[in-house]
Amino acid sequence: MRFPLSTPPAIPAGTLAAGPQPVLPAQGGLLLRPWEPSDASVFFAAYRDPEIQHWHTRQPASEDQVREWFERYRRAWEQETGASWAVTRGGGEVLGRIAMGGMNLDDGVTGCMYWVLPAARGAGVASRALTALSAWALGEAGFHRFYLEHSTRNQVSCRVAAKAGFLLEGTKRSDAIHSDGRHDMHLHARIRGDG
Repeated sequence: MRFPLSTPPAIPAGTLAAGPQPVLPAQGGLLLRPWEPSDASVFFAAYRDPEIQHWHTRQPASEDQVREWFERYRRAWEQETGASWAVTRGGGEVLGRIAMGGMNLDDGVTGCMYWVLPAARGAGVASRALTALSAWALGEAGFHRFYLEHSTRNQVSCRVAAKAGFLLEGTKRSDAIHSDGRHDMHLHARIRGDG
């Protein structure tokens, strides 16, 4: 049950869904674009990677299920609850994924998550994609706070967050389950106006 707000929403309902999910350029020739049905095989293959399997407990069982996920991503944009992008080299070769979830338009808060394919790791793909998405989310989209969480054992993700300007705000004890059990999670965030 939702009660009426006593303050104006940070982002009026319908603002994001009034247009298509944006295509976002990032430094180094990267382009963040919505997923296409033809991306199903590379997306499915990504979840065969041990690192992605370890940190992501929801994994597709088939390429058909991937296409169902893509349809859910499309509906999430229309419902203003989330968005998912393929991180690509100039719109073609898929290098990774970045997504927003838990969109709270009333408060102007949203979270994000990402992964990068093994062949593209170590080249700054995740941090460049995160920087581009942050600029859009905290700028044109109108969010005030953009956060991410990762296992305290995932040092790579911690470096990505720091490089993209997400300040470490604290540790959430025993907050998430990964393939080897419960993990403490770091909470990072950027807010509008951060440098």
